[in-house]
Amino acid sequence: MNPIINYNPDVLTCLANLSNDEVFTPPAVVNQMLDQLPDELWSDKNATFLDPVSKTGVFLREIAVRLNIGLEKQIPDKQERINHIYTKQLFGLALTELTSLLSRRSVYCSKSANGKYSICDKFEDEQGNILYKKLEHTWINGRCTYCGAGESEYDREDALETYAYQFIHTASPETLFNNMKFDVIIGNPPYQLNDGGGAGTSAVPIYNKFVDQAKKLRPRYLSMVIPARWYSGGKGLDAFRDTMLKDRSVRKIVDFPEASDCFPGVQIKGGVCYFLWDRESSGDCIVQTSRKGIITSEMARPLLENGAATFIRYNEAISILKKVSAKKESSIHDQISSRRPFGLDSNFSAYKKTLSEDFPIKLHRFGEDGYVSEKQIEKGNEYIEKIKVLISKAGSGSDSFPHQILGEPLVTEKKSACTETYIILGTFASKDEADNLASYVRTRFFRFLVSLIKNTQNAAKGVYRFVPLQDFTEVWTDEKLYEKYKITKKEQAFIESIIRPL
Repeated sequence: MNPIINYNPDVLTCLANLSNDEVFTPPAVVNQMLDQLPDELWSDKNATFLDPVSKTGVFLREIAVRLNIGLEKQIPDKQERINHIYTKQLFGLALTELTSLLSRRSVYCSKSANGKYSICDKFEDEQGNILYKKLEHTWINGRCTYCGAGESEYDREDALETYAYQFIHTASPETLFNNMKFDVIIGNPPYQLNDGGGAGTSAVPIYNKFVDQAKKLRPRYLSMVIPARWYSGGKGLDAFRDTMLKDRSVRKIVDFPEASDCFPGVQIKGGVCYFLWDRESSGDCIVQTSRKGIITSEMARPLLENGAATFIRYNEAISILKKVSAKKESSIHDQISSRRPFGLDSNFSAYKKTLSEDFPIKLHRFGEDGYVSEKQIEKGNEYIEKIKVLISKAGSGSDSFPHQILGEPLVTEKKSACTETYIILGTFASKDEADNLASYVRTRFFRFLVSLIKNTQNAAKGVYRFVPLQDFTEVWTDEKLYEKYKITKKEQAFIESIIRPL
């Protein structure tokens, strides 16, 4: 037999994703997440499981497979066992009407739980234990008070989905299943919704709301796969990040720096992760890095290292960062300008294309440079006569290894300014010193330290916090920096596996 010709794929591995906001979870990833749970759960006929964000039903389906095997001795009759598992142990909340049908088809083998072909013959209604209820958002000042969705985007006619997800559109999630206690809550929540800002392009994260809501139910175990940008950034995620990093019940994080290693064919800037939260246990977290289906690194460590305000993604980076921190040098972050250093927006257009007496200041902007007058400069006048090193505020994307992290630094002439396309890394009286800062930025060492905070395209001032200030009367190279900070050959190899030459 030809194994390729006779290959019968799992249909749930073949489904196209709805969007990057609602990504279908491959069965292989689901089983990796289930493998984190104690084996005794699969032979416990009283254990209860909830997927509050069911899209395909794959989590419930794979749990059912394990329970069916684990309970065989306790409930020998197969139909009785199936009825018990589906009516007493497995529960779900579907995200949309479409995913409710898909989930029931995957779990019950019928889009109606009480249908003719349902493998469970004890349900009295078509929803079974996979519920879906269409809800409306609660609008105040143009946004939903529960999820932050924009009224302009989601106040829709009845025929369209509202994306008012049932699990987070309530202040009392325990009432959704009549105050039932769950041993395990597991799933892959939606990641974001448009909030109506930014000319319709701005989005607010919502995966954090599902995690917080699940914790309110106090399950024994909680596991969800979510974007990794919460480690150090993300709009409105400061409180969520602070809570997660200080929560000693987060016992394991499996990190996918490249989202496509978790979700084939999907790009999510900053990658994704899944975690295990254990209500009855606390301590250091096991942090694993997964690349190309292989765990390449594992370490038990605090989620929040001493002196850090964000999560350090790479285990191998901890020793490097400690060597840098041990010198107690000032951070380059302290001399970097804030966004809009001259008060000019990225789309500023009131510039001239040629130099003149009335427009003597060179303006660096995205695309075509130009010239402006002193009257047009709203702030930052003290920078105008200095030589500056600029860097794009939108850094290179981080979707494939090795990363670039930042764009090319730009050394400007005196009598110059820029729009908010750039931020200022430093100002100098001498071009040699400016060139030396630019040489520092080009090193892998510099960009590696930036990468420990920067996990999205945004490269604002905060991502430079770990980068030490140097003496810019000197030229800086990776070799010189490795020697200064006593970076070992193994650590050098790791840096160079993450960061490509600029």
